[in-house]
Amino acid sequence: MLNRSLRAAALLAVVVAVAAPVAVAAPAVSSPPARETVAVSSLKGDARMDYPVADQEVRVSVDARSTYTAGSIPQHPSGTFRISHAQDGKLYWGEFKVDCLTTGGPTATVTGRLVRTSPGHPWLTELDPHTRMGVSFFVPENGEARIGLSGATKKGKPLLTKCMAPAADAKVVDGAYTLHDRNS
Repeated sequence: MLNRSLRAAALLAVVVAVAAPVAVAAPAVSSPPARETVAVSSLKGDARMDYPVADQEVRVSVDARSTYTAGSIPQHPSGTFRISHAQDGKLYWGEFKVDCLTTGGPTATVTGRLVRTSPGHPWLTELDPHTRMGVSFFVPENGEARIGLSGATKKGKPLLTKCMAPAADAKVVDGAYTLHDRNS
């Protein structure tokens, strides 16, 4: 009987020894994951750029937005931009759906796909449908704003890469832009 009692006590001791750490190591109730911080960039405005042909006028209007999470590339771009070119008494324009807005301090790059043009625009025959173009902007707090246009790739050639445009090299001679960088 003593042997049986000792075996029962030993078994009970093993069960308690094994169960005790399990109870201590049980996972704590977890809280929901923290929400990522989302930042928004935006660019709005309309301006005429300095153009080297005296009797022609080029204007760029833009209304673009993009969101960012910490350390990310632009997410969820939206908006439009329009490039207008007045020449020989005609006004040609192309409207683009924004597919990228990147910002950094006083600079921004916007790219988009062509969705509409003015009737009779040469782009209707010279470019593939939904061709991508890019525009860069330099919008300092004080000083001259500048614009850079990428132009479009010829029909049958690869598209311009998303989020890419040349340096903003042409002065803004009339109008203005408002740039809100995600970091400001």
